[in-house]
Amino acid sequence: MRCDAAQAARPDSPENVATSAEPLPALSSMRVYLDDERPTPPGWVRVFWPDEAIALLATGAVVEISLDHDLGDDSRGTGYDVVLWIEEAVALRAFKPPRIFVHSANSSARQKMLAGIDAIEGLARAKGL
Repeated sequence: MRCDAAQAARPDSPENVATSAEPLPALSSMRVYLDDERPTPPGWVRVFWPDEAIALLATGAVVEISLDHDLGDDSRGTGYDVVLWIEEAVALRAFKPPRIFVHSANSSARQKMLAGIDAIEGLARAKGL
């Protein structure tokens, strides 16, 4: 899933702005890609900020999510914030987590996110989700 960041369009580019004419995937099988620079893989819904990813996760329609950590403005959050939201939702609301991938180039943040994913998977198993 990695690609040359120099080739990626910026989030505020007109070609990256969703319009009502663009169809979303079926709500029962959404795949979400959180990233600020890399091109979106075919078949994935692109979001740029954690709150956008969390809003889609809250619908219960996300079956896979791939997360970058560094999104260009830490005051708006990171991919790790999404991991924390999923972990809390599993622990407190019996949320069934999607398959979670990390595509971040930030190695220390990647390790932290993977540890969170391990915790999520353990919670989900313990709760029978």
